[in-house]
Amino acid sequence: VQLQAFGGGFVQPGGSLRLSCAASGSRFRIFAMSWYRQAPGNQRELVARINITGSTRYADSVKGRFTISRDNAKNTALLQMNNLKPEDTAVYYCYVVNRLGDEYWGQGTQVTVSS
Repeated sequence: VQLQAFGGGFVQPGGSLRLSCAASGSRFRIFAMSWYRQAPGNQRELVARINITGSTRYADSVKGRFTISRDNAKNTALLQMNNLKPEDTAVYYCYVVNRLGDEYWGQGTQVTVSS
């Protein structure tokens, strides 16, 4: 399974970015698609997850600001990030799990929020 992540960049506080992750090559249905992030000196943490039924889960720090969605037919997940804060600065990673429980990580994409 290959994961391609796009959409990172530099934005001022209060701005928006949208990350996308496309999974290809999976023989089995992708059950859950997630975004994690890791800031320097911190552990990698879950930002948002969406499973195949559309059920979502968010880190408390991003609730009300970030929205995750997915296109099951295309195995694509989007993370819309609004009202970004400097503490959102991190490398963001796409992570998927197929119905067998196999796990895959994408390459990270840098998000920097600064004035």
